[in-house]
Amino acid sequence: MCWSATADLVAGAGIVAVGVACLARPGRARDLPLAALPLLLGAHQIIESVIWRSGGGSGPATVAWAVIALPLLALWVPLGVLCAAPEGARRRLAVPLAAGIATSAALAYSLATHPVTADIRGRTLGYAVDLPHPELLVAGYLSATVGSLLLSGDRGLVLLGALTAVGAAVCVALWRTEFISTWCAFAAVCSVVLLGWTRRRPGTRRPAGRSG
Repeated sequence: MCWSATADLVAGAGIVAVGVACLARPGRARDLPLAALPLLLGAHQIIESVIWRSGGGSGPATVAWAVIALPLLALWVPLGVLCAAPEGARRRLAVPLAAGIATSAALAYSLATHPVTADIRGRTLGYAVDLPHPELLVAGYLSATVGSLLLSGDRGLVLLGALTAVGAAVCVALWRTEFISTWCAFAAVCSVVLLGWTRRRPGTRRPAGRSG
């Protein structure tokens, strides 16, 4: 989360642009889910700019923000990593994928059966949703997202996992003091790392044409 509607909107637009650049690089089809992640993060920021302008509440934008942040990312990231990871790493990635499936299902059920609200807290937005066993859900969420990246066996994705772990801890610490959140910068850094990752992936080559 950013510190104002304008900051969220500008950051979101920039991250979406990085996502377009990630997808513009021709490569393997199984890299596309992770390459598209900056588009999702950018859309998330833009949605939050709408929440800022509406003063929080429990409207459609708040629900959309929570769906992306909670069940969707918990499943998207480990699936994307599983698709893109080297073949030798896929067996160990079954654990974070299973955690992602279970966590995503529990979070989706909670969002479907309980209201989610947002309110402005100083320079940040706070979100509230009734989650059963929140400690277990947080552990499952981190295992699915950060864990899958760290176990991917891909140097670029391991770096992204380390940044994600550090960024999440910093964001939580600053949110608790109601100071300017680092989420915008964190999402931007992650998107740039993914852009570099897509540039290093083996691309598809057009078959050489025959002469005559």
